[in-house]
Amino acid sequence: MTPVSVSVDCPAKTNLTLHVGRPRAEWGGRHELDTYYCAVGVYDTVTATAKAPGAGFSLDLSGTHLGDLAASGTDMRRNHAVLALFALAEACGREPDVSLTIDKRIPVGAGLGGGSADAAATLLALNALWGLDWPMDRLRTVAATLGADMPFCLTGGYAHGTGFGERIETLPPDGDEARRLREAGFRGTVLIGAYQAELRTPEVYATFDELGPGEGDENHLQQAAISLHPRSGDAIEAALGAGAAHAFVSGSGPSVVAFVPDDATARAVVERWRGGAAVDRIIAAQAPAVPRVSVQG
Repeated sequence: MTPVSVSVDCPAKTNLTLHVGRPRAEWGGRHELDTYYCAVGVYDTVTATAKAPGAGFSLDLSGTHLGDLAASGTDMRRNHAVLALFALAEACGREPDVSLTIDKRIPVGAGLGGGSADAAATLLALNALWGLDWPMDRLRTVAATLGADMPFCLTGGYAHGTGFGERIETLPPDGDEARRLREAGFRGTVLIGAYQAELRTPEVYATFDELGPGEGDENHLQQAAISLHPRSGDAIEAALGAGAAHAFVSGSGPSVVAFVPDDATARAVVERWRGGAAVDRIIAAQAPAVPRVSVQG
């Protein structure tokens, strides 16, 4: 049965480590990266529905915290999901006669890869909707043309990323590397401290180029993000003081991710974050997470 609609729940990403090298001219000025990714169970849902031939594409966004995406002047053709639609349509010789709807739950401009998750979800949805059945490596080739985090978001879980983040080595759940990450405390309940403010990735990288990494920071962008958004630093200190196993700026920020070993610690982190007004809202999730695909005939 040919599907008429496919929905994909795609999780957010965080970088357990993010080591930043020099910018490379052949990559359009993007920096060399060596990172360990982890998908976090806060999901955007993208639904792709077939439209009549020649009807073109459409995009509908919903969600409570859309940030700049809700601005009336936003060009929907620059939306990551729409870019993914056009990229895959060109790659497979199809017309982009598709309706896309996005229910956003991943905070916007937060270092959690919400746009990348939307693009990855679109590729996964279209792969099923159009009956392509492309293998993951082929989808990742398309995703790599769109942005650094998108190839990872196609599979989620844990992964090692190199290049500018587009070279992905998925870490099998039963493998030694995944086991090492779990034993180090990068699993289970995650608290995300989110903000109304957004940080633009180019601005964070430009600040990093001036400041460099902070001493001992496994996320080399953390010092730059905190300099632009000091409350992120307050949230990290509060979470670690409450017993979090790990707390750090997620990607380019400003969101802060705290891995907590048990419910008592989770409550302590929440209390400190709220009591000190260190974050604007708190999202609880589980990690690692993977995308979920649902086909409607």
